[in-house]
Amino acid sequence: MSSNGPRVRGITAAVAVAAALTAVPALAPAATAHAPARTATGAAGPATTLVFDKNPASPTRSKLSVYEGDELRATYRAGSGTGVKDDCVRAKGWMPNGNWRIKLKDPFYDGRLIKGYAIRLQDMKCSRGTLTRTEMFIHSEMNRDGGQGSTENRRWDGDGDYKSNGCVKLRPTDIKKMFRLLNRIGWPTHLRVVS
Repeated sequence: MSSNGPRVRGITAAVAVAAALTAVPALAPAATAHAPARTATGAAGPATTLVFDKNPASPTRSKLSVYEGDELRATYRAGSGTGVKDDCVRAKGWMPNGNWRIKLKDPFYDGRLIKGYAIRLQDMKCSRGTLTRTEMFIHSEMNRDGGQGSTENRRWDGDGDYKSNGCVKLRPTDIKKMFRLLNRIGWPTHLRVVS
Protein backbone atom coordinates (compact mmCIF):
# COMPACT_ATOMS: atom_id res chain seq x y z
CA MET A 1 0.00 0.00 0.00
CA SER A 2 1.28 3.46 -0.89
CA SER A 3 1.90 5.95 1.89
CA ASN A 4 0.56 8.74 -0.40
CA GLY A 5 -3.05 7.45 -0.36
CA PRO A 6 -4.27 9.25 2.80
CA ARG A 7 -2.33 12.39 1.80
CA VAL A 8 -3.94 12.54 -1.68
CA ARG A 9 -7.40 11.99 -0.21
CA GLY A 10 -6.73 14.83 2.30
CA ILE A 11 -5.61 17.21 -0.48
CA THR A 12 -8.63 16.32 -2.62
CA ALA A 13 -10.98 16.99 0.29
CA ALA A 14 -9.25 20.32 1.05
CA VAL A 15 -9.60 21.43 -2.59
CA ALA A 16 -13.32 20.52 -2.60
CA VAL A 17 -13.91 22.51 0.62
CA ALA A 18 -12.01 25.54 -0.75
CA ALA A 19 -14.01 25.42 -4.00
CA ALA A 20 -17.30 25.29 -2.10
CA LEU A 21 -16.29 28.25 0.09
CA THR A 22 -15.19 30.44 -2.84
CA ALA A 23 -18.11 29.68 -5.19
CA VAL A 24 -19.84 32.90 -6.23
CA PRO A 25 -23.52 32.90 -5.28
CA ALA A 26 -26.10 34.14 -7.76
CA LEU A 27 -26.96 37.81 -7.36
CA ALA A 28 -30.08 38.45 -5.37
CA PRO A 29 -32.78 40.61 -7.01
CA ALA A 30 -31.88 43.55 -4.72
CA ALA A 31 -28.27 43.49 -5.99
CA THR A 32 -29.26 43.42 -9.66
CA ALA A 33 -31.67 46.34 -9.27
CA HIS A 34 -28.69 48.75 -9.26
CA ALA A 35 -27.16 47.42 -12.49
CA PRO A 36 -27.32 49.72 -15.55
CA ALA A 37 -30.33 49.33 -17.81
CA ARG A 38 -29.77 47.01 -20.75
CA THR A 39 -31.16 46.99 -24.23
CA ALA A 40 -32.68 43.89 -25.84
CA THR A 41 -29.22 42.98 -27.17
CA GLY A 42 -27.73 42.98 -23.66
CA ALA A 43 -25.64 46.12 -24.20
CA ALA A 44 -25.85 49.18 -21.96
CA GLY A 45 -28.37 51.88 -22.88
CA PRO A 46 -27.54 54.48 -25.53
CA ALA A 47 -24.12 56.02 -25.02
CA THR A 48 -23.75 59.76 -24.61
CA THR A 49 -21.40 61.40 -27.10
CA LEU A 50 -19.94 64.91 -27.03
CA VAL A 51 -18.80 66.25 -30.44
CA PHE A 52 -16.99 69.53 -31.12
CA ASP A 53 -17.39 70.37 -34.83
CA LYS A 54 -14.86 73.04 -35.84
CA ASN A 55 -16.06 75.63 -38.37
CA PRO A 56 -13.20 76.39 -40.82
CA ALA A 57 -15.03 79.50 -42.08
CA SER A 58 -15.24 80.96 -38.56
CA PRO A 59 -13.58 79.08 -35.65
CA THR A 60 -15.51 81.12 -33.05
CA ARG A 61 -18.76 79.98 -34.68
CA SER A 62 -18.14 76.26 -34.24
CA LYS A 63 -20.56 73.98 -32.40
CA LEU A 64 -20.54 71.55 -29.52
CA SER A 65 -23.24 68.85 -29.71
CA VAL A 66 -24.55 66.29 -27.22
CA TYR A 67 -25.92 62.99 -28.56
CA GLU A 68 -27.70 60.27 -26.64
CA GLY A 69 -27.22 57.27 -28.89
CA ASP A 70 -28.19 58.59 -32.35
CA GLU A 71 -30.45 61.31 -30.96
CA LEU A 72 -29.17 64.89 -31.00
CA ARG A 73 -30.05 66.26 -27.55
CA ALA A 74 -28.45 69.74 -27.70
CA THR A 75 -26.16 71.96 -29.77
CA TYR A 76 -24.31 75.00 -28.45
CA ARG A 77 -22.26 77.64 -30.24
CA ALA A 78 -18.61 77.28 -29.23
CA GLY A 79 -15.20 78.61 -30.14
CA SER A 80 -11.64 77.30 -30.03
CA GLY A 81 -8.49 79.36 -30.48
CA THR A 82 -8.13 82.96 -31.53
CA GLY A 83 -9.08 82.34 -35.17
CA VAL A 84 -5.85 80.48 -36.03
CA LYS A 85 -6.72 77.15 -37.72
CA ASP A 86 -3.28 75.59 -37.20
CA ASP A 87 -3.71 73.21 -34.27
CA CYS A 88 0.07 73.16 -33.69
CA VAL A 89 0.21 76.82 -32.57
CA ARG A 90 0.28 76.99 -28.78
CA ALA A 91 -2.22 79.36 -27.10
CA LYS A 92 -3.71 80.52 -30.43
CA GLY A 93 -4.52 77.55 -32.65
CA TRP A 94 -7.75 75.64 -32.43
CA MET A 95 -8.06 72.23 -30.81
CA PRO A 96 -6.59 69.25 -32.72
CA ASN A 97 -9.00 66.66 -34.13
CA GLY A 98 -9.30 63.38 -32.25
CA ASN A 99 -10.89 61.71 -29.25
CA TRP A 100 -9.98 63.62 -26.10
CA ARG A 101 -10.46 61.69 -22.85
CA ILE A 102 -12.39 63.62 -20.20
CA LYS A 103 -10.22 63.73 -17.08
CA LEU A 104 -12.36 65.92 -14.81
CA LYS A 105 -15.72 67.66 -14.69
CA ASP A 106 -16.26 70.29 -12.02
CA PRO A 107 -18.90 73.03 -11.65
CA PHE A 108 -16.68 74.79 -9.05
CA TYR A 109 -13.27 74.52 -10.74
CA ASP A 110 -10.71 76.86 -9.21
CA GLY A 111 -7.78 77.06 -11.60
CA ARG A 112 -5.46 80.00 -12.06
CA LEU A 113 -7.15 81.10 -15.30
CA ILE A 114 -10.26 78.95 -15.56
CA LYS A 115 -12.94 79.04 -12.90
CA GLY A 116 -16.44 77.67 -12.43
CA TYR A 117 -17.98 75.11 -14.78
CA ALA A 118 -15.10 73.28 -16.46
CA ILE A 119 -14.28 69.97 -18.12
CA ARG A 120 -10.59 69.12 -18.22
CA LEU A 121 -9.29 67.07 -21.14
CA GLN A 122 -6.22 64.90 -21.61
CA ASP A 123 -3.05 66.26 -23.21
CA MET A 124 -2.75 65.46 -26.93
CA LYS A 125 -0.23 65.99 -29.72
CA CYS A 126 -1.19 68.35 -32.53
CA SER A 127 -1.76 67.03 -36.06
CA ARG A 128 1.93 67.27 -37.08
CA GLY A 129 3.16 65.86 -33.77
CA THR A 130 5.41 68.89 -33.18
CA LEU A 131 3.63 70.09 -30.04
CA THR A 132 1.59 68.58 -27.21
CA ARG A 133 -1.49 70.64 -26.39
CA THR A 134 -1.82 70.79 -22.61
CA GLU A 135 -4.22 72.43 -20.15
CA MET A 136 -7.15 71.92 -22.54
CA PHE A 137 -10.69 72.42 -21.22
CA ILE A 138 -14.30 72.99 -22.13
CA HIS A 139 -15.11 76.14 -20.15
CA SER A 140 -16.57 79.65 -20.10
CA GLU A 141 -15.81 82.97 -18.40
CA MET A 142 -17.12 83.13 -14.83
CA ASN A 143 -16.21 83.11 -11.16
CA ARG A 144 -15.67 79.86 -9.28
CA ASP A 145 -19.30 79.94 -8.07
CA GLY A 146 -20.62 80.22 -11.66
CA GLY A 147 -21.52 83.92 -11.33
CA GLN A 148 -20.22 86.74 -13.50
CA GLY A 149 -17.20 88.69 -12.28
CA SER A 150 -16.02 92.24 -12.88
CA THR A 151 -12.78 91.52 -14.79
CA GLU A 152 -12.75 90.58 -18.49
CA ASN A 153 -11.67 86.96 -18.00
CA ARG A 154 -14.47 86.43 -15.43
CA ARG A 155 -17.25 88.26 -17.32
CA TRP A 156 -18.90 87.19 -20.60
CA ASP A 157 -19.21 90.25 -22.86
CA GLY A 158 -20.31 88.76 -26.18
CA ASP A 159 -18.95 87.31 -29.43
CA GLY A 160 -15.31 88.16 -28.67
CA ASP A 161 -15.42 85.88 -25.66
CA TYR A 162 -15.72 82.77 -27.82
CA LYS A 163 -11.97 83.18 -28.48
CA SER A 164 -9.68 81.04 -26.35
CA ASN A 165 -6.13 79.73 -26.11
CA GLY A 166 -7.34 76.57 -27.87
CA CYS A 167 -9.91 75.30 -25.37
CA VAL A 168 -13.55 74.83 -26.34
CA LYS A 169 -15.37 77.88 -24.98
CA LEU A 170 -19.12 78.25 -24.39
CA ARG A 171 -21.41 81.00 -23.09
CA PRO A 172 -21.93 80.67 -19.31
CA THR A 173 -25.63 79.81 -19.68
CA ASP A 174 -24.83 77.13 -22.28
CA ILE A 175 -22.17 75.32 -20.25
CA LYS A 176 -24.53 75.28 -17.25
CA LYS A 177 -27.32 73.80 -19.42
CA MET A 178 -24.89 71.21 -20.79
CA PHE A 179 -23.80 70.14 -17.29
CA ARG A 180 -27.45 69.72 -16.25
CA LEU A 181 -28.20 67.67 -19.37
CA LEU A 182 -25.15 65.42 -18.97
CA ASN A 183 -25.86 64.92 -15.26
CA ARG A 184 -29.32 63.67 -16.32
CA ILE A 185 -28.50 61.46 -19.33
CA GLY A 186 -24.96 60.39 -18.40
CA TRP A 187 -21.50 61.73 -19.04
CA PRO A 188 -19.40 60.63 -22.00
CA THR A 189 -15.83 59.45 -21.46
CA HIS A 190 -14.44 61.48 -24.38
CA LEU A 191 -14.89 64.62 -26.45
CA ARG A 192 -14.69 63.91 -30.19
CA VAL A 193 -13.21 66.83 -32.17
CA VAL A 194 -13.88 66.96 -35.91
CA SER A 195 -13.67 69.50 -38.72
